[in-house]
Amino acid sequence: MPPGIATVVFAAIVLGLFALDRDENARPSKALWIPVVWVSLAGSRTVSQWLQLAAPMESSVQALEGNPLDRNILVGLMAIGVVVLMGRRHEVGTLLGANPAILVFFFYCAVSVLWSDYPFVAFKRWTKDVGDLLMILIVLTDPERAAAVKRLLARIGFLLVPASILLIKYYPALGQVYGGAEGTVRYAGVTMDKNMLGAICLVSGLGCVWRLIVVFRSRGSARKTGPLIAQGGLLAMVLWLFWKADSMTSLACFALAAVLIGVTSSRALARRRAVVHLLVVSVLCAASAALFLDVGAGLLETLGRDPTLKGRTGLWIQLLGMNQHQLFGTGFESFWLGDRLKELWEIYWWRPNESHNGYLEVFLNLGWIGVALLAVVIAAGYRNVVSAIGGDPDTGGLRVGYFVAGVTYGLTEAAFRVLNPVWIVFVLSIVAVPKAASPRPSKAEHCRDSAVAYAGGRVPLRL
Repeated sequence: MPPGIATVVFAAIVLGLFALDRDENARPSKALWIPVVWVSLAGSRTVSQWLQLAAPMESSVQALEGNPLDRNILVGLMAIGVVVLMGRRHEVGTLLGANPAILVFFFYCAVSVLWSDYPFVAFKRWTKDVGDLLMILIVLTDPERAAAVKRLLARIGFLLVPASILLIKYYPALGQVYGGAEGTVRYAGVTMDKNMLGAICLVSGLGCVWRLIVVFRSRGSARKTGPLIAQGGLLAMVLWLFWKADSMTSLACFALAAVLIGVTSSRALARRRAVVHLLVVSVLCAASAALFLDVGAGLLETLGRDPTLKGRTGLWIQLLGMNQHQLFGTGFESFWLGDRLKELWEIYWWRPNESHNGYLEVFLNLGWIGVALLAVVIAAGYRNVVSAIGGDPDTGGLRVGYFVAGVTYGLTEAAFRVLNPVWIVFVLSIVAVPKAASPRPSKAEHCRDSAVAYAGGRVPLRL
């Protein structure tokens, strides 16, 4: 099939997915498109890369400069997001007040800018981290929160997953890259490397699994064929991309989290917290043992993987030896800058720009204090996730899935970084959402609901 015709066909498929997944009874705010665009850019390529205006990273100096076009676009999205949240300031205040651990972690990240070797660069990166939080707040303060979460995940998947298949099959110059010592072909899709493509598949795939379970558990008229077709088709595309990308970390996290979503979506099991604790701990221990204990070497070899995780363990030892600020770290997102980056690029031909371990990444940038604060965030988040399972097994299942995926993904990838889709959905899953944070209906909505209730003979109409 010629690329031009393939593009038209895939565009029709995307429009069809949107149409099939549409729910007339759920109408989240149009402001939801702001986080959709934000996460889509975070999970694919920057605008300058799409327009081929960004030069390849050839020197450590380029890591300090950034791109003005990309920066202005992100600042614009953040500004629009702030305007939206100003109209929801009551809900935003309640939501932030219920999550002190997250606020303290973000505050410490801001303070760490002061001792960075490159404070201006660190500050710019911290503002992007605040942008991640702004997007999460837009979703969670939406007048129809549950519908907003569904639409967010569906829109991201419908935009990025089919586009990745299109680029891989019909535009190989964009969808395929050459890497490794042998120069082998690697499939990146809309991203710049296979690991990020795996991250997009992880986020979108778990959303599909969750939606399919929710629809299957619905009864009568609530069960709709359209969402089943749309989410089932998207899941099939995700599995195909998992196979092409060959990103074992993302695939393993997807398998573990998908099982937990299915199990914890059972209302009978959701009431037994001890069983939920046992399942989560078992999954995390199994993942850690397979990666870091001797029992994992045989398993990794069976999966066709190097027991040293493709040089990661050697890199970790090197990074630990270079860390001279163990208590406070080098400053927010500041380790991979300047002379340290130049030295590492001279040692490793593949030019790493991350540690491939989320917890080590936090240690390098924020020190032991940052690691301790992240542990508090994870512990508080887990408590919120377990509470959500008991109150709402449907949404709770998704939250426990993203929680486990984020914690596990961080073992071999830098999961807790700005503009990372896994980090965004991880924070989204662990946020405590008190009932008081639900948006208050407008006067028009109150009048409409009162009129409906009056017509049903339930309450007298009072204006």
